[in-house]
Amino acid sequence: MFILMELVDSLISRGWLKTPRIIKAFRKIKRVDFLPEDLKDLSELNEALSIGHEQTISQPLVVAFMLELLQPEPGQKMLDIGSGSGYTTAILAAIVSGSNHGKVIGIEIIPELAEFGKRNVDKYDFIRQEIAEIVCVDGNLGYPKEAPFDRILVSASLSDEIPLAWKGQLKIGGRIVTPIANSIWLFIKKDEAEFEKYEYPGFVFVPLVKS
Repeated sequence: MFILMELVDSLISRGWLKTPRIIKAFRKIKRVDFLPEDLKDLSELNEALSIGHEQTISQPLVVAFMLELLQPEPGQKMLDIGSGSGYTTAILAAIVSGSNHGKVIGIEIIPELAEFGKRNVDKYDFIRQEIAEIVCVDGNLGYPKEAPFDRILVSASLSDEIPLAWKGQLKIGGRIVTPIANSIWLFIKKDEAEFEKYEYPGFVFVPLVKS
């Protein structure tokens, strides 16, 4: 626990974590709960780690940066595409659970990882409480069954433009944070046809898997 607090405090002191509700969720959700058994002793390293199937659990610094851009709030409905181990789904669930109406849908296309993520997220009772759900579908299609969403977070890289499905499933005023090539992008939906766009270069992600 001491090491965990040290990592979070380091992210705060270096300016990666700023928002109190995001900091609180980072402290609550233990990264060690989202790793394979043979990597649990590496959980507090500030680096990406393999979770199998050529996928990773993202570096805590990167997760912090993306969530600060996303600005999740209690009571919102969120889509977490490429949920993998379930780490970001659980962090988001901890934030949205501040209201009775919040929910996070984690999308994972690889069946084994979807099951792994589901078990991990429910260590915090989020699935039993219907605050979070993990579904095994192609994230490129979004999840129209639960749309529209207040926020969409993507944890694997696109090669070019974001899918039209994501744009259509986002509420006006909503945010999408996604890697494209070697940048993290923030999209803010101003109206049905217009998005503000912000690019933050210098990041590396595994590619988003398609069906």
